[in-house]
Amino acid sequence: MLTTKRKPATVGDILVEEFMRPLGLTQIRLAQAMGVPRKHVNELCRDRRGLTVATALILARVFGNSAEFWLNVQRRTDLWETLHSPEERARIDRARPLEVAA
Repeated sequence: MLTTKRKPATVGDILVEEFMRPLGLTQIRLAQAMGVPRKHVNELCRDRRGLTVATALILARVFGNSAEFWLNVQRRTDLWETLHSPEERARIDRARPLEVAA
């Protein structure tokens, strides 16, 4: 399993640094555009809320990109965090490939 030691950019990182700051968007304005409570946007920005498919679709609509873009950001973060969690690594390491009779 290949993995990098450097943690990938999170949904919150990308949302704030690549979209909100360059566009001069506040959390309140983004929440209005998304049709969600400001708390929802705040939790996304602070990486205290995982990205759902529905939220990925909403962000894609708001910013004119794809849900896959947002879901891939979340997927990379989830994969990195799982691979760098001692508890999860122990669970993964206990698994053994199936031996298939020829």
